Amino acid sequence: MSHISNDRPQPDQVLVDIAHYVLTYEIKSDLALKTAHYCFLDTIGCGLEALSYPACTKLLGPIIPGTIVPNGAKVPGTSYQLDPVQAAFNIGALVRWLDFNDTWLAAEWGHPSDNLGAILAVSDWISRTAVAAGKAPLKMHAVLEAMVMAHEIQGVLALENSFNKVGLDHVLLVKVASTAVAGRLLGLTQDEIINALSLAFVDGQSLRTYRHAPNTGSRKSWAAGDATSRAVRLALIAQTGEMGYPSVLSAPIWGFYNVSFKGKPFQFQRAYASYVMENILFKISFPAEFHAQTAVEAAMTIHQQLKENGKTIDDIKAITVRTHEAAIRIIDKKGPLHNPADRDHAMQYMIAIPLIFGRLTASDYEDAIASDARIDLLRDKMTCVEDPQFTADYHNPEKRAISNALTVTFQDGSTLPEVVVEYPIGHRRRRDEGIPKLIAKYKVNLNRVYAGKQQTQLLDKTLEYEIFRNLAVNELTDLLAIPYPVR
Repeated sequence: MSHISNDRPQPDQVLVDIAHYVLTYEIKSDLALKTAHYCFLDTIGCGLEALSYPACTKLLGPIIPGTIVPNGAKVPGTSYQLDPVQAAFNIGALVRWLDFNDTWLAAEWGHPSDNLGAILAVSDWISRTAVAAGKAPLKMHAVLEAMVMAHEIQGVLALENSFNKVGLDHVLLVKVASTAVAGRLLGLTQDEIINALSLAFVDGQSLRTYRHAPNTGSRKSWAAGDATSRAVRLALIAQTGEMGYPSVLSAPIWGFYNVSFKGKPFQFQRAYASYVMENILFKISFPAEFHAQTAVEAAMTIHQQLKENGKTIDDIKAITVRTHEAAIRIIDKKGPLHNPADRDHAMQYMIAIPLIFGRLTASDYEDAIASDARIDLLRDKMTCVEDPQFTADYHNPEKRAISNALTVTFQDGSTLPEVVVEYPIGHRRRRDEGIPKLIAKYKVNLNRVYAGKQQTQLLDKTLEYEIFRNLAVNELTDLLAIPYPVR
């Protein structure tokens, strides 16, 4: 009988590479940093819109009501000032609640802006603690750098490694990326960051079941907050000198690869740099699961064509949705849809709403709209079919298309010409068209929460890149807080 070696191994290279990246890589890409600026505005704006939903706001605040944390991090749009772990949960839940900001699509999909929960909470807490000690706070440029790095870690890990295919949720990657950048912000050494990352992989990981029929539910809206708060906690634990587990990924029998990844080591397409932020996808026009963004845009076009041709939805016999494999796997749903989280991950529902109403907003997933009988009648007329070329273009790193095409057949046998949309407005190929709309969306979201004077102050401090990046973190979070009178 052979004995098990108890020699302490060197850390897994995956952990070393991430730690080395966050501690040594210099971000020189103006495109990445300026895109991160737009990403910050959009992400905060989406969080402000989420404040309109009691299902979200009931989860916010300190764990024990009334808790006050000196020099704690502030939660945008609220009066809460919390420890950085709970602040990360609050901010992470807000920014992801409506599924309306950025997306990354690869072998694994996800939303790298989720990491802002950890980044902003830690940066604000560090800044307030520094000011209280008579030291300088962090500037927002440090937040932008951390965002680029978190995007890169999550996105590069996602390029070749499908966690959903083994039943794990993509927020695992949020936790890993947030742990690394929180460690950077906290001033951890390389060994401490490696230890923190190992702790992130040691955790049992979230199952994707809350994103899929028959269990789709609201946890998918606060899962990012859970992941970012856990990341901050683990970074703080590692900062105390707590040990790590160097072969957490590769250890025979007990490591992550064998236990949770069917024995396969991670594969990598590229080294960490700034590629992901430069190519990130924004959700600008529609709060819809990203694989349906172009389908919704096509449906908006068809809505107008119906009016121009004197047709109504009652004249429709069938709708064929030519799409890509990932969309069929995730959002091609038949049968009853039980809640807003179910509906915003249903291709047919997201097409039906714009066909009927000529719009798709977050409120269109609520029961008041979903009870319209016309929606399910239209859903039943839709068939999704995979186009292999659409699937290939989706995975092509030079394209990263998210193509959908709709063909409407009428009761009399006639058809409308197929409407094809390959790239959503939030795609890098449509940046010139998309950014003005993103800024307009941000302004609408500020208007939901802040009175005129506070809106003006925020716009003055945030819209111009150079002003924004030189702003103290705590100054911005003070402006985003609400002890101010609300209209």
